[in-house]
Amino acid sequence: MTVRKLAVLSARSIFRNKMRSLLTSLGIIIGVCSVIVMVAVGQGSQRQVARQIASMGTNLIVVMPPRGPGVGNRISLADEAKLKAESSYLSAVSGDVRLNSTKVVGGSGYWSTTVMGVEPDYLTIKQWGAASGEFFTERDVAARNKVAVLGSTVASKLFDGQDPIGQRLRIGATPFTIIGVMAGKGSNAMGDDQDDVVLVPLTTALARLSKDPYLGGIEMSAVRSDLMAQAQSDVIAILRESHRLGRGQVDDFDVMNQSDIIKTASQTSKTLTTLLAAIAGVSLVVGGIGIMNIMLVSVTERTREIGIRMSVGARKRDILMQFLAESTILSVLGGIVGIALALGLAFGLNRFAAVPAVVSPAIVALSAVFAAVVGIFFGYYPARKAAALYPIDALRYE
Repeated sequence: MTVRKLAVLSARSIFRNKMRSLLTSLGIIIGVCSVIVMVAVGQGSQRQVARQIASMGTNLIVVMPPRGPGVGNRISLADEAKLKAESSYLSAVSGDVRLNSTKVVGGSGYWSTTVMGVEPDYLTIKQWGAASGEFFTERDVAARNKVAVLGSTVASKLFDGQDPIGQRLRIGATPFTIIGVMAGKGSNAMGDDQDDVVLVPLTTALARLSKDPYLGGIEMSAVRSDLMAQAQSDVIAILRESHRLGRGQVDDFDVMNQSDIIKTASQTSKTLTTLLAAIAGVSLVVGGIGIMNIMLVSVTERTREIGIRMSVGARKRDILMQFLAESTILSVLGGIVGIALALGLAFGLNRFAAVPAVVSPAIVALSAVFAAVVGIFFGYYPARKAAALYPIDALRYE
């Protein structure tokens, strides 16, 4: 039997029962569509996270207190000063103090926000700038001036329709003068609004707001991206010397660079994507089982047809190939419909739901191949059963 004749016979048999063929392929359609969409959303999320982390700063290196119960924070202004003085790999350094859920009062009322004590280098590290007014200077930091710069979210909540520059803002019991409003920055990789913040001089925050001599962390920008590893090693060495840690003593601080943060976030997202794709892939197997069941029913229904074909010269191999071709075509057609549906869903998610979905050609090709393999694998048993029928028994079958 030629390939062309085999394809024609198989297609004729499939389209003779259109509804049953559609229901048979439904599992494959859902499986292929689910796998492609899940992977597309996962890859889109990974790219979005990488972009958001990149927006956190340029060549970013962060020093944080060590994590874990019972571990104290020893990061100080002296550490920051030593880093500024001794490291040749850093282009900008800013200590920070973060006060979460802090009530600020001004303008039309009050708002609960994050108050951060930082230094002028913070703008360089974050690639951020003021939309109006100005940022505080090193002189403000040295003099512990009570000046504040608002994030755009805080400005809109407290001074909607007003110019906040020059107005007063109370943080806790301390009054501040607003000198600027930052440009909008959007959400970070964790989904937090980076514009929902009030920035004040670091020394002012330490003396008047936090009442804690230690810093929440130190953020730095390396001179060049290819020097990130050297810069991080240099930072660790300087801080160990500052904290007088001897050989063999464990660091009492944590240091991460931007690459580490991106890698950690991407790995988490990748693991979740793989898990979701594996779950979606189960429906492909279920779809294959559905094809096998329907093909077994088809063999039973067409037993006399098989007997007639064998009696006029059809070989067992011809019968095997026909049923195998039917199951493969059903699976491949289901795969094609599933791919088309997945592309449509990915477009809709990007366009209307603002969910990042990046369809990978490799995943599309792999899904198509896997659909064909499922058809061949699960169609083989019914095809072999059809080919194993004895012509006389098949002709007598009622």
